Amino acid sequence: MEHTKCLIIGSGPAGYTAAIYASRANLKPIEYCGLQMGGQLTQTTTVENFPGYPDGVDANMMMMDIRQQAENFGADIRDGIVTKVDFSKRPYIITIDNGDQIEAETVIIATGASAKYLGLPDEERFKGMGVSACATCDGFFYRKKTVAVVGGGDTACEDALYLSGLAKKVYLVVRKPFLRASKVMQDRVMNTENIEVLFEHNTLGLNGDGKVGVQGARLVKRKGEADEEEVNIDIDGFFLAIGHNPNTEIFREWLDVDNMGYFKTIDGTPKTKIPGVYVAGDCADPVYRQAIVAAGSGCKAALEAERFLLEDPL
Repeated sequence: MEHTKCLIIGSGPAGYTAAIYASRANLKPIEYCGLQMGGQLTQTTTVENFPGYPDGVDANMMMMDIRQQAENFGADIRDGIVTKVDFSKRPYIITIDNGDQIEAETVIIATGASAKYLGLPDEERFKGMGVSACATCDGFFYRKKTVAVVGGGDTACEDALYLSGLAKKVYLVVRKPFLRASKVMQDRVMNTENIEVLFEHNTLGLNGDGKVGVQGARLVKRKGEADEEEVNIDIDGFFLAIGHNPNTEIFREWLDVDNMGYFKTIDGTPKTKIPGVYVAGDCADPVYRQAIVAAGSGCKAALEAERFLLEDPL
């Protein structure tokens, strides 16, 4: 069985940064990229808020740059999906989808989280061309334009408020006749002049073409009721804010998660309850979900792994 001092699972900013630090520490890490090489960031277009790129950078190019940096230091980055882990004793056993098994003295889990979508074909059609699940990532591109945010919780209200400072107008599309957000957030939304809340509205589809992108949305008001009616709104951007699913399922037998499925850590560190197993990035972060924060957490996880191996070598 192949053996490594450090196995990294996931390939977003957290995973690749962990690989950089682990490689520089001579841990000779092996990293498996998972389903989405480069992570969620590759679903957007240009990144303008990551330090070091004053003119912005193509998201896919940025992730390739970070990957190349890790490889330059000796990281062994591979395609493949981890399907099973055994954390019962060190070295830990990790199973890959091709049937390979690897022994690892330490493990860094950076599997990220997947944004929830409505399931409309138009969401896939316009992804990166008007459809986004990250207002702070892509909001800047909609300055002085009109956008819609879907959702009724705190995240949706926060996104609507953030976008209201950039966009000409923000529609908040809410399925229920009320907001689920905290009272403070509700008051802020209702008192913001350029936010219009559309209660009891569901999205049917998006209008536009492949060259221009989103140019409008088709909604239905009071779906299933006697006074149901179809509503069309002119928008340039469509933001999903209905939550994320942390990619933590295969680890839940061994590691603690909160009520939303995010990994629990010890005292704000990347440590889990299993010695030598660390978590980084969006799979352990329901709050910030930013590339720079994920990269920082990947750095911390690798530093912890290095210290652990010095103190408790096999």
